[in-house]
Amino acid sequence: MTTTTYAHPELLVDTAWLEAHLDDPGLRIVDCDPFDAYRRAHIPNAVGIRVHHYIKHPDYPKDPVKHPHVAPPETMKAVMESMGIGDDTLVVAYDSNGSLWAARLWWVLNYYGHSQVKVLNGGWKKWFDEKRPLSIDRPPLPSVTFTPRANPDLLCTLEDAKAKIGDPQVVFLDVRSDGEWNGTNDRGNRRVGRIPGAVHLEWLNFVTADRHQTFKPAEELRAMLEAGPASRRTKKSLPIDRAASVRRTDCSS
Repeated sequence: MTTTTYAHPELLVDTAWLEAHLDDPGLRIVDCDPFDAYRRAHIPNAVGIRVHHYIKHPDYPKDPVKHPHVAPPETMKAVMESMGIGDDTLVVAYDSNGSLWAARLWWVLNYYGHSQVKVLNGGWKKWFDEKRPLSIDRPPLPSVTFTPRANPDLLCTLEDAKAKIGDPQVVFLDVRSDGEWNGTNDRGNRRVGRIPGAVHLEWLNFVTADRHQTFKPAEELRAMLEAGPASRRTKKSLPIDRAASVRRTDCSS
């Protein structure tokens, strides 16, 4: 399916594996790019996400400050069932943005107790460049039941974060852009900065710098992390909902 040198190789699939399994009845492929891009072309049998690809509260696009967290259970249930994703569905997510949005769907599904989800390594661009099959058709969707079971251990709230500032056993890993980290890019926020004591490693460091932006080899990732400031402080880290607990802290107290 993919390289076996990662600690959890089952979290990724490659393009060859996906092409061989396009017609598997228990598989749902999800295009995590904006829906307009999905409508132009997509991987055969893929579905698009009609809501905002962060999958947050339905009113998040109108008021992101008021609704920073993941979608509530009833919204998650409705969105997943509308895409044909049920409790027994294997999901493969992809995008054209370095797997950023696909990884978001991976996390949201895991947060709600659905661990049968994988990310297509290299995403749409690798699939397209390899001249693999394309489609503009929307697949028939089965009637399914999705049961959201939230796992609060996968979400760091603002109060959780504030309580852990200064804790030597906790690392705040800030994966935002270099500009957000050093304050030169406010991204429209009222304040710039970072959580006190946080360490920085922009998310783009985890993928290759070429067009396909595949995940770097395990040995390269391991060396990067072991040499970084996080490893010198502790072996533990605190999971953070990046948008809720880092980017929106100026709106919460």
